[in-house]
Amino acid sequence: MKVIEVNNLNKIYNESEVQVHAVNDVTLAIEQGEFTAIVGPSGSGKTTLLNMIGGLDEPTSGEIFVDGANMSLLKGSNLTDFRLMNIGFVFQAYNLIPVLTAKENTEFIMKLQGKTEAECKTRSEELLSSVGLGDRLNARPAKLSGGQQQRVAVARALASKPKFILADEPTANLDSKSTSNLLDIMEKMNREENATFVFSTHDQRVIDKARRVITLEDGKVVSDESR
Repeated sequence: MKVIEVNNLNKIYNESEVQVHAVNDVTLAIEQGEFTAIVGPSGSGKTTLLNMIGGLDEPTSGEIFVDGANMSLLKGSNLTDFRLMNIGFVFQAYNLIPVLTAKENTEFIMKLQGKTEAECKTRSEELLSSVGLGDRLNARPAKLSGGQQQRVAVARALASKPKFILADEPTANLDSKSTSNLLDIMEKMNREENATFVFSTHDQRVIDKARRVITLEDGKVVSDESR
């Protein structure tokens, strides 16, 4: 079943009177439960495409449907609520809340969804332990390294068990062991909960795990391979 559909999608930026096609007439569909990597050189449009699928950026033209919802028609609180209940994000810049601990950051989305304190505690501690941060539950972001902050960001994205996880360079700043652990967790969630994963990545370790690799160049899809 197609759960993400992108039709003739374009994103054009005007830079110094020059139009830049960050995403150029992209059409693709992603099935439920896919484990997909979007790859390509810097500036190829990977992050822009991911952000538009997640409703974080508006296309110049074209359509995006996520779980049957037309993202262009969702505005304001409706868009916020849809993302809250359906999409987990992993940002390259972490986007952790500075005043919250690792545990509180991980619980944040679950609490917004109305999960109980017991559910939040169990799930957050389980995930943070699995990414090697069981002893840093009460550390705030400023006391964590970049790699540790990235692991908290991934735990937060997975905590609410979303249908879709959109991950922009999720293994940036991670060592081999942490990357392997994270990919194992994501594969388990993909396999057991049928969650759909879409990565933007340069990391060959992520690419090797992906079951589908979509390559962008200059905003266009130049290859699309399933394994």
